Amino acid sequence: MEVIRTKSELKSILQRRRKEQSRIGFVPTMGYLHSGHTSLINEAAAVSDVTVVSIFVNPLQFGEGEDFTTYPRDEDHDQREARKAGADILFLPSPEEMYPSPMRFNLHVQEGADVLCGASRPGHFDGVATVVMKLFQLVTPDAAFFGQKDAQQAALITNMVEDFDIDTRIHVIPTIREEDGLAESSRNVRLLPEEREEAPQIYRILNEGASLAEKDGPWTAESWMQDAFQALSGELDYAEIRSYPSLKREQDRTMIAAAALKYKHVRLIDNVIWNTDQRRETE
Repeated sequence: MEVIRTKSELKSILQRRRKEQSRIGFVPTMGYLHSGHTSLINEAAAVSDVTVVSIFVNPLQFGEGEDFTTYPRDEDHDQREARKAGADILFLPSPEEMYPSPMRFNLHVQEGADVLCGASRPGHFDGVATVVMKLFQLVTPDAAFFGQKDAQQAALITNMVEDFDIDTRIHVIPTIREEDGLAESSRNVRLLPEEREEAPQIYRILNEGASLAEKDGPWTAESWMQDAFQALSGELDYAEIRSYPSLKREQDRTMIAAAALKYKHVRLIDNVIWNTDQRRETE
C-alpha cells in the first residue's frame, strides 16, 4: 500500500494507472477506521484494479461548536486497517494541502440538505459536497463506495453525480452493526455505559417504524417512532420517514426511516431503507 500526502503525487500515480486501463475504486473517509469503513474498502477492492482510500477530516463540514478538534484521529491504526482491508493507495492530505488558500467557490446543495441531519447543521452538506467533488476531481474514480449509515450523505452524493454528469458509479453498502444492532461508528467509544446499553433501541424502533409504515402509512409510523424515541434517555433530534434518495416528504417506491439522538458526549444517527414492493411481498 502506498501512502500519499500530496495532490500532485496522487494525480501522477493515478494517471499512470489509468493509462494501464486500471479500474479505480474510491472510498472517502474521515479516518478512525472501523469495520464499517473496512467493509467499504473490501467491496471496492473486490471490483477494482486500484483501490484508493482517503482520510481527511474536512473542516468545511463542521459548524460552530461541533467536534472538529476532538474528532478521533489515529493515523497508525488507520494505515494498518486500510492495508489489511485491501487498499492500494492511502491518501492522507493535510488541511493545508487540500485547501492551500480559502475556497473561492463552494457547492451549495439546493435540495435535501435542510432535512434530517441538515436541519440542525446548516452548511454541513455544502461542505460534504464540496470536499467530495474535490476528491472526485483528484481521484477520478470509476466507482465510489459509501456506507448506508450516512444515508443522507450517500443520497446527496448520488444526486450530485447525476446532476453534474460525473462518470462515477456510487455504491451504497449496508450498515455494519454490532451484535446487538448498534451501527458501527467511530463516535461509539464516547457513549457512557448506560447509553451504550440503550443505543441498540434506535435500530429496533426504526425497523418497527418501517413495518408500521407499510401497514398504516408513513406518517402514522413517523408519529409512533417519535413517541418511542422520546421514551429513551437520549435527546431526540429527529425521527422521520421520507422518500429515498430524493429525501422528500412523500411516498415512493424506496423509503427511508431515519433518526438522530443526542447523548451526553455523542450524537448517534441510524436509518432503515426499504423497497415498499419487496416489503409487502414478504409480509
